[in-house]
Amino acid sequence: MSKRVLIIDQLNMFFRAYIVDPSLSENGQPIGGLKGTLKILQKQLRESNPDRIVICWDGAGGSKKRRAMNKDYKGSRRPIRLNRDIRNLSESEEIQNKIWQQTRLIEYFNHMPVTQIMLPDIEADDVIAYACQISALKGDQKLIVSSDKDFYQLLDNETVLYRPIQKEFLNKNSIIEKFGIHPNNMTIARAMAGDKSDNLEGIGGCGLATVSRRFPFLKEEKSYTLTEVLDYSKEMLEDHKLKVFENLVEKQDTFVKNYKIMQLYSPSISPGAKQTIRSSITDVDLQLNKTAIRKMMIEDGFIDYNWSSLFQSLNKVCFTK
Repeated sequence: MSKRVLIIDQLNMFFRAYIVDPSLSENGQPIGGLKGTLKILQKQLRESNPDRIVICWDGAGGSKKRRAMNKDYKGSRRPIRLNRDIRNLSESEEIQNKIWQQTRLIEYFNHMPVTQIMLPDIEADDVIAYACQISALKGDQKLIVSSDKDFYQLLDNETVLYRPIQKEFLNKNSIIEKFGIHPNNMTIARAMAGDKSDNLEGIGGCGLATVSRRFPFLKEEKSYTLTEVLDYSKEMLEDHKLKVFENLVEKQDTFVKNYKIMQLYSPSISPGAKQTIRSSITDVDLQLNKTAIRKMMIEDGFIDYNWSSLFQSLNKVCFTK
């Protein structure tokens, strides 16, 4: 019998809560990232009713491999700061507080029936992509929770994406309907368009709408290769002097490099790391320590919030075989 597996891009979710949740502890320290993340988790569990929960973190130095391909990768991102309405710390104090909240959150998860995965030099994107491929989850319904567009490429008959900021669920069919591009070819399309959030410049003069219009075959289920797309552009240039085809041929190095950085079809993970991910998901002994969690909530000053559905959902996970 298939199960429903919730796979969370946790740093993505933490920063969402950290920025917008104004919660403070009794001594005036920001705790919004911590409390807000648990509130988001409670809501997600209540709405999705999962049988398994997999929480994926970016490992230290997680962007290193992609930065080796493009030194500007994610280079335009500003440091994550608290909501200006609740800033009561210096920048260095904010950094220390942010680290404390993330560390504390990991402690909470250690007392929950969840699988946490954090591997050095590996981004959560790669962990999630590989987790969706392992045989132990084959046939299960996988729900990825993240606002990251990189996950469009992973959507298939078993995998769905929930983007909480946008409040939208996306599956394979909705991606095709919305963009005119099949998830199997989404990375090719985005490699042309570029990605401002990751500071990846595209070939110029095109977004996904233009790609869909000029490369209509990308709507097909077939996974097209970079060479096939480049050859098509060269053929089209013989009769159609359109800028998108000219730019792709002229900037094919950018196109290829972007594709290598963006693609998650074959995650950049060592055999040892893959084994760790498989073991983390398959060799599980799920436990819920309500006493420890409640004690931490008392210490952190938010035990008075209604956490009943969180514990109910977590308790269900414990008893799912």
